Amino acid sequence: MAEDKKVKALVKLRIPAGQATPAPPVGPALGQHGLNIMDFCKTFNAMTKGKEGNTVSVVLTIYEDRSFKFITKTPPTTDLLKKASNIVKGSKIPNKEKVGRITYKQLEEIAKVKMPDLNTTDVKMAVKILEGSAKSLGLEVID
Repeated sequence: MAEDKKVKALVKLRIPAGQATPAPPVGPALGQHGLNIMDFCKTFNAMTKGKEGNTVSVVLTIYEDRSFKFITKTPPTTDLLKKASNIVKGSKIPNKEKVGRITYKQLEEIAKVKMPDLNTTDVKMAVKILEGSAKSLGLEVID
């Protein structure tokens, strides 16, 4: 059925889990396409219930007949790294100023969460990817 519909727009948003409201950024982003915003908010909040405290990336496909479908992604890597290392923001000069530390065990746990969105199926490679992200955030990776 979805294959017959003509896609009107593809919208990407980052919304706190379980907290979608018609207020910005959701309302203006969806309203301009004539979508029923409350339908989206109710569906999104029900789908992300239990993940509160995380920001969820959403890829929303809007069709010409004003129907929609969406997929949710895992929380952004930087959010997970900041939460694991208890920092508020990253370093302005990551290669010189270190703002925190993270262990390989923590990186492994984050890798398991991020696995569906990474371009690898190997946990060790996923940890390598996350290690690079951690270093660019100004985190020191320790054993």
